[in-house]
Formats: sequence, C-alpha cells, structure tokens
Amino acid sequence: MNKLIKAALVAAGLSFGPAYAQTDFTADEAHFNQFVADLKAEAIEKGYDTNMVEQAFADIKFKPKVIAADRGQPEFVETLETYLAKRVTDWTVKKAREEYKNHKDLLDKIGEKYGVQPRFIVALWALESGFGKYQGTMPVISSLVTLSYDKRRSAFFKAQLWDALDIVKNGDASLEQLKGSWAGAIGQVQFIPSSFKAYAVDFDGDGIKDVWKNKADVFASAANYLSSEGWNNDLTWGRQVKVPENFNFDYAIPTKTNGRSAWLKSWQETQASLSEWQKRGVRRMDGSDLPVVDIEAAMVQPDGPKGRIYLAYDNYKVLMHWNRSYYFVSSVGVLADRIGYPAIK
Repeated sequence: MNKLIKAALVAAGLSFGPAYAQTDFTADEAHFNQFVADLKAEAIEKGYDTNMVEQAFADIKFKPKVIAADRGQPEFVETLETYLAKRVTDWTVKKAREEYKNHKDLLDKIGEKYGVQPRFIVALWALESGFGKYQGTMPVISSLVTLSYDKRRSAFFKAQLWDALDIVKNGDASLEQLKGSWAGAIGQVQFIPSSFKAYAVDFDGDGIKDVWKNKADVFASAANYLSSEGWNNDLTWGRQVKVPENFNFDYAIPTKTNGRSAWLKSWQETQASLSEWQKRGVRRMDGSDLPVVDIEAAMVQPDGPKGRIYLAYDNYKVLMHWNRSYYFVSSVGVLADRIGYPAIK
C-alpha cells in the first residue's frame, strides 16, 4: 500500500486489519488512479461531454476522511439519547421557532401547496444544514469517486456520481458549485444527487432549482420530496410510548433489518391499529390511554427494548425514505413537535 495513503487512513481513524480486508479496499495509488481512468472512460461512453469529464475528474483525490465518515455514522457510535441531546437542543428549538415565524407566510404557502406541515420542513432544514449554514465544503465528485471505489456501497455511489454529472450537464449547477457533505449531499436540504434530480423545485419560477441560496426553492424542494413519497398532512410522525413489563417485542420491527425492502416488509407484517396496541398494554408516556382514532402504527425501537420505544405512523416511513436512520428520523419528529407546540402565531 502506498505509504502516504496508508498514513492518511491511519490519521482518519481507519483500521486495515480484518475489518479493512473485508471491504476489498486496496488503496494503493496506482490501483486508485486506474479506477479513476476507467470511470472517466465509462462516463465518456455514457455520452457525457469529454471536456466536462476532464474537468470533473481533473483534481480527483482519494479521500480517506470520506471512508472514515461512512464507517463512523451515528448508529455505529452513539445511542439515540446522546444523538438527540446533541441535535435537538434548546438553542436549536428556539432558533427553529424563530425561523418558522420569520418565514411563516412562505412556509404556509408551500405547506398548503404540497400538503406538508411546515414544522417538518423547518425541522429538516435545521438538522440537515443548521438552517443553511453548514452545507459542506467537500468536492462532491471526489467524494463520490472515493465512495464508488470503496466496496461497501460501490454501486449506490457510482449511480450518484452519474447523477451528479447529470446535474452539471443539465445546467442546474456548475462543477465548482458541487460541494457538499462527505456523502455527496448538496444544498440546504442536503439532497444526494439522485434526490436533487427527482425532487428539487424551482418554486419562485426564476429558472433555477437553487437549493443552495433560495429559501423558496429550499423549502419547496423538501416539501416536494415528502409529498412525492406519500406524506399525509392529516397525520403526525409518531409518538414515544411506554410498554408493560415482559412486553412481547415480536410485535415490534426488529432493531436491525437488512435493507429498506426488508424493513418495509417488517413494517407491513407488524403494523396494527392503535386500539390493538392499547390492548397489548401500550400507553402514552404519561401512562394515559392511546388516542381513540382509526390509525395504524408500527412499533420501532431504535436502541432495542431498553431504549426509547415509538409507535410510528405512515409519515415515519416517508422520513425513513429521506434518511433510513432511526436516529435521524426520531430527531426530525422530536424537533418538529417542539417547533409546532405551542403553536407559532
């Protein structure tokens, strides 16, 4: 292995013992450079302009910190309690309520058009980019090439790479503008390239889907995402609940499932009416009965039976499509509740 790359991996906190070997991740310089050359050739074969491809790949560098970030995602190293404590702070709630009030007319207009409660739009905006302040500074193409080179989710990130090139090809952004998170997410809503292509909106009609600076486009793009994936404006996201001692957690979705399709299958198999959950002994956190409404819910347990337990409604599934992370979705829901109650006037 090239010594410089090996040293960079160490600095990034990566192991190259057994766990490293399991990734089939040979990070010697010659191998990586050949991978990049092959990607360039494939891009040109796909019909991307040669000059654009040369510019896009001109300064590609292996990014060990990107791999470290992919290995160190919150569910790998935190609990939901520590995650919420860091992300749904009193300051964040206060700022979110202020921003909601500042942009209330726009948010209400967008919320009505797309059928999405504005408090969820603000919560996503807050948690994704700190109200637009932290959009990421990493070159998206380099990040996606690095993640494509890694074997953990190579096919997924290679598809994102082509989508990123499409964004440039379609004139929605320049290569210089494509800076974002370690995972290639861009803008104030941190859309990965495929999400940008599918959901980004030019809400103000200026001809640009500007998820970087234009709040109308930012808010509408987030709302369009949720609406397109089946958001129900008549529902909230879910509620934290108490369960009796010796509760049968076979009723709940397993803490870990193998991919989104398996997770959705578990949801379908375990969801039940609130009246059924009531019969099983599930109660609100204050011990009172569950609402008497005709709604079905699934039970999720982000940290297993000893952690927080939620009854999740269909909107929870939509948020899990945005980011399939119990921690992230729970933080969106908790923050949205604190933004919306008491009501902002």
